[in-house]
Amino acid sequence: MSHSQSPAGPPQGWVARVVETFLSARYSILFMILASLLGFWGVQATPREEEPQIVVPMADVMVQAPGASAQEVEKLVATPLERLLWQIDGVEHVYSMSRPGLAMVTVRFFVGQDRERSLVKLYNKISMSVDQVPGLVRGWVVKPMEIDDVPILNLTLYSGRYDDHALRRIGEEVLSRLAEVPDISRTAVVGGRGREVRVELDPGRLAGVGLSPLAVRQALVGADQSVQAGQFSQADRSISLTSDGFLTSAAEVRHLVVGVYQGRPVYLRDVAEIRDGPAEALSYTRLRHSQRYAADHGLTEPPDGYPAVTLALAKKKGTNAVTVADNVLARLEQIKAEIIPAGVEVAVTRNNGRTAQDKSDELIHELVFAVLTVVVLMALTLGWREALIVALSVPLSFALALFVNHLLGYTINRVTMFALILSLGLVVDDPIINVDNIQRHILMGKLKPAQATLAAVSEVLPPVIMSTLAIMVAFLPLFFITGMMGPYMAPMAANVPLTVGFSLVCSLTVVPWLCYLLLKGLAPKEGPTAGQAQHDPTPEWIRRGYRRVVEPFMASRGRRWLLAGGILLGLLGCVALVAGRQVPVKMLPFDNKSELQLVIDLPAGSTLEATDRTVRDFERYLAQVPEVTETISYSGLASPMDFNGLVRHYYLRQGGNVADIRINLVPKERRRQQSHEIALRLRDGLTAIAARHGANLKIVEVAPGPPVLSTLVAEVYGPPDLAYGQLLDSAAGLRGVMAGQPLL
Repeated sequence: MSHSQSPAGPPQGWVARVVETFLSARYSILFMILASLLGFWGVQATPREEEPQIVVPMADVMVQAPGASAQEVEKLVATPLERLLWQIDGVEHVYSMSRPGLAMVTVRFFVGQDRERSLVKLYNKISMSVDQVPGLVRGWVVKPMEIDDVPILNLTLYSGRYDDHALRRIGEEVLSRLAEVPDISRTAVVGGRGREVRVELDPGRLAGVGLSPLAVRQALVGADQSVQAGQFSQADRSISLTSDGFLTSAAEVRHLVVGVYQGRPVYLRDVAEIRDGPAEALSYTRLRHSQRYAADHGLTEPPDGYPAVTLALAKKKGTNAVTVADNVLARLEQIKAEIIPAGVEVAVTRNNGRTAQDKSDELIHELVFAVLTVVVLMALTLGWREALIVALSVPLSFALALFVNHLLGYTINRVTMFALILSLGLVVDDPIINVDNIQRHILMGKLKPAQATLAAVSEVLPPVIMSTLAIMVAFLPLFFITGMMGPYMAPMAANVPLTVGFSLVCSLTVVPWLCYLLLKGLAPKEGPTAGQAQHDPTPEWIRRGYRRVVEPFMASRGRRWLLAGGILLGLLGCVALVAGRQVPVKMLPFDNKSELQLVIDLPAGSTLEATDRTVRDFERYLAQVPEVTETISYSGLASPMDFNGLVRHYYLRQGGNVADIRINLVPKERRRQQSHEIALRLRDGLTAIAARHGANLKIVEVAPGPPVLSTLVAEVYGPPDLAYGQLLDSAAGLRGVMAGQPLL
């Protein structure tokens, strides 16, 4: 970057040649048009999501061992399978859960491993070891999980007229049509009772005709089958024979012959009551509005809320969450009059497309506000022309960065937008330095405006290049963060260096041309003569204020040492705040979401009714909270999976002693407290309800970063011959120690 300077003209070198090319050939106009078009295309083509795409190769291996106890499943199935999966290269964690008749082993590969290759290795390893499978194993299934399996849209159907059985049937019809929307992947209906044909045997009538329940069951199993009987040829045609005997209605079940007594056929209706209706209740799902929300909207709902079912819809990988969610909601409006009867309401209880759009719009508004702030300051200090130059160059840097962001496969998410806002303070440095120096050289009048522009850029560009490279080097280590935080922060590691790099390109091309175009008219008509003072373009109030601040320290060594000591003391004071725990230290700040989750576990063996009574107490308490709009409770099953529960496996929770409550809050602009503060405020009341029912309660907030097992995870180990009960006792003691620690 060295250059030679002669008295006859401006400095010459590669920097000056590049700048001169764009000054003379008007390439800057083409560059600005191209950058704007590429940026516009990048913004339109890049998918928008709330969270960055995190590729976590992970799979659950579920093994069925009917009749085996939990200890037998652990010793004979889970432990050997753990050792087997540990042999696969690239595996980071293997952990298992054993219960009567079932083992689930979760294998997690290192972040960054190719997902398809990891799953192929997993399948191959299991297939190669089929000969080692114990005889008690009756089957297994491998279920891969990824972030795109998380539903982006939850639609809750509730009604005061229809029960959960009718709502589920309506929901299934609605979901079958919503699944036709392009870019929809996994779908599910959560809650409600399905349809079943129930056969209730009468022991007295069975005995009267000499039949046993086992004989009736065998007759039902044999009748509910379809058999390919074969084929024959006739008249030069091949005809297939099938026996289609599937039972399709309660009437067919009633007329089924299950035996013969005294030479007469015995029909199933003779020995049993057959009912076509809802299945037995294995779960309860409800929606309940808060008292304030119901009063504001004039609702008079039942005291215990409405029965409800939830439709969960996920999107395909690489698609735009905003577009997919909008298309689903538009399709829902079309089919409401066709399928959803009067008396059934639909509440959008999760819309990640809307939250992604809101987050993106919010960050874009902040970005525009920050740019306008810089422009206003430039206009006050240098002038409106100079401010206009910066206002035109900064968006070009962002446009090119977003275009390359799309080429790299990143989405527009909150981390990407945060990186752009962070880089704004770095991006404006290069054009401001160039504009200020070019203005100074032009107003001095020593050279013609074109030559003054070349001289000004050549003068300051070496330090500008060095500062840009220093910024890139400072952010490149983010690429080497391990764990799930690595891909989560990858958009920041890419976009900050990209933005400052393109800012440097603009400083070589667009900024000098715009400065020459807008400032050449400000040059003195004649250059300064001998003995004439050069014109200083800096406003007088800036020079006067700068002298008042700096001159006292320049004039006194004692003041300089005092300033250095004050800076050092301030730095030590900031460190002391952290060391003294006066300022909490976190990886990422809390996000102000509009939802919370309660994960409730009652003691093992608790009935579904006992769990539901506990849930109703929580609902009554939450209905009094003014920030709550509604709660959606799931007793006996898990709520639809979210970003946080992906790794924690909340979606596998099932049984009479478990429950989830989803809490929706009013939008953040309509409440004073953030969601984290609301969770802390409600903790004592919710904990008291849990203690009264002997329940284990977790208040779960949406993770501000990548999903983790928990904030703090402790694992308890012991020798192989240690009884499992002793491990549980040790874990309980450790839990008591941890529970006694203060909340920070």
